[in-house]
Amino acid sequence: MNFIVVSLGAIVGANLRYILSRYVAKVLGPVFPYGTLIINISGSFIVGWFMIWATERVLVDPRWRLLVIVGFCGGFTTFSSYAFECMAYFEQGQWLLMTVNVFANNLLCMAAAIAGMALARVR
Repeated sequence: MNFIVVSLGAIVGANLRYILSRYVAKVLGPVFPYGTLIINISGSFIVGWFMIWATERVLVDPRWRLLVIVGFCGGFTTFSSYAFECMAYFEQGQWLLMTVNVFANNLLCMAAAIAGMALARVR
C-alpha cells in the first residue's frame, strides 16, 4: 500500500513540475532556470510546513507523509535538474549564472523551509 501512496504523490508532483517549468520558461524565458528555482523553493516550503504541521500541530497517518514528502515533493522538486543546470553553466564558462543559481537555490530553499516551518507553528 505504501508504494501506491508514494506513486500517486510522485505522479502529481512530477506532472506539476513539468507543467510549471514549461510555463515559467515560456513567461520568463529560457536563459536562467527560473522554473527549477521556483519549484525548489516551493518544494522546500512544502516540506518545511508539512513536516512541522504533521508532527507538531496534528498527528496524521504516516502515509500522508509518504504521499506528500516522499511522493509529491520527491517527484516535484528538481535537485537533479538544478545540478545539471549548474554544471552546464560551468562548462559554458557562465560563472555568474552558475553562482547565482547555486546561491539562489540553496539560500532561498533554506529560507522557504524555515518559512514553512514557522507558518506551521503559528497558533
